[in-house]
Amino acid sequence: MTEIAEPVSSAEDTASAQNVAERAAAHIVASDTAFRHFGMELITVAPGAATLAMTIADDMTNGHDTAHGGMIFTLADTAFAFACNAYGLKTVAAQCSITFVRPGRRGDRLVARAREISRAGRNGIYDVTVSVGDTVIAEFRGHSRTIGGSFVEDASKNGAPVGAPQS
Repeated sequence: MTEIAEPVSSAEDTASAQNVAERAAAHIVASDTAFRHFGMELITVAPGAATLAMTIADDMTNGHDTAHGGMIFTLADTAFAFACNAYGLKTVAAQCSITFVRPGRRGDRLVARAREISRAGRNGIYDVTVSVGDTVIAEFRGHSRTIGGSFVEDASKNGAPVGAPQS
C-alpha cells in the first residue's frame, strides 16, 4: 500500500516547501562534484521530486559503444538524491536498483525524472525514469533513509527543518 503524504495546508506552506527544495538543490549543486564532473543539469526540483539531464559524452560509453550502465545509474541516483533531500534533511540511499530497458547512445541527452512514492518516518521510496526523448531507457528505484540533521533551515518554522517535529 502506497503511503500518501499529508497535503500541504496552504499556499504559504507550499511556497515555503518549494523554497526549501530549491535551497537544498543549490546546496547539492555546490557540493556534489560528480554532478558537476559529468555535466549534469538540474531542470526542476520540488519537494520529493527532481528532473535532471546529462548528455552522453565519448568517455561515458562502454565496449559496445553504448552509454555505460554506470553513467545511467549515476544520473538516476543523482536525481534520486535531489528528490529525497529536497526537504532539507540529510538523507542517503539505503538500497537502489535499476533495470536497463534500452541502450543509450553517444550524444543522447538523458533525462531522469525522480518522484516520491512513499515517505514515512525516516524512510522513503523513490522511482526514477530515465528517458531519451519519449523513449524510456531505464527504470530505477531507490530506498532512502534520513540520517539526522539538516542542511537547509526553513525560516517560517523558526529555524526548524521542514519535516522536523515542531515543538
